[in-house]
Amino acid sequence: MRTTFRIRLNGETVAITTVGQAHRFLTEYSSIEWMEFRTLHGEAMECLERAAENAMLTVQATDAVRSLLVSTKLL
Repeated sequence: MRTTFRIRLNGETVAITTVGQAHRFLTEYSSIEWMEFRTLHGEAMECLERAAENAMLTVQATDAVRSLLVSTKLL
């Protein structure tokens, strides 16, 4: 990731610093929890998977994750 995302979740601060951590965070929760943001979640997941294969795509992945987290008001 091109930045560190620090979010508060269930009273704890969670830091997301790598593509792998972001992917785990977005897959940890059930699809029902992401339902309202299904399109943004799908885009972020796709970008993260591509960035895992090609590090040059981390900027796009970072932007996609940021958009999702801002929309969900986690950031």
